[in-house]
Amino acid sequence: MSWQTYVDSNLLGTGKISRAAILGQQGGVWATSAGYNLSTDEQAAILKTFSDPSQAQANGIRAAGQKFFTLTANDRSVYGKKQADGIILVKTTQSVLVAEYAHPTVPGDATKIVEELADYLISVGY
Repeated sequence: MSWQTYVDSNLLGTGKISRAAILGQQGGVWATSAGYNLSTDEQAAILKTFSDPSQAQANGIRAAGQKFFTLTANDRSVYGKKQADGIILVKTTQSVLVAEYAHPTVPGDATKIVEELADYLISVGY
């Protein structure tokens, strides 16, 4: 299965995730939804978030030009909010899943989808 299939089927295909990307921990975008452009600075900041969660707590999360208020940040998962919408970042063995959801999707539904995909990728070495 290609990385794009994970974005298209496992994330966007659920109807709960509106925009998504998979970043390689060594840099680069492995797959992304159409029109979801993360700048190189945003990518670097997202990757750094997992080694220094306090940065995300202090400054929020930026993705595709949008700023999200950080709700939770640790070395595996980062959750952010912007009004009724939100972002979920989850680190796997070799990648970082970046997923945004929009109202009326509730945070718990979106989080479950992203965390379960991350668990699967970790279980197969990615």
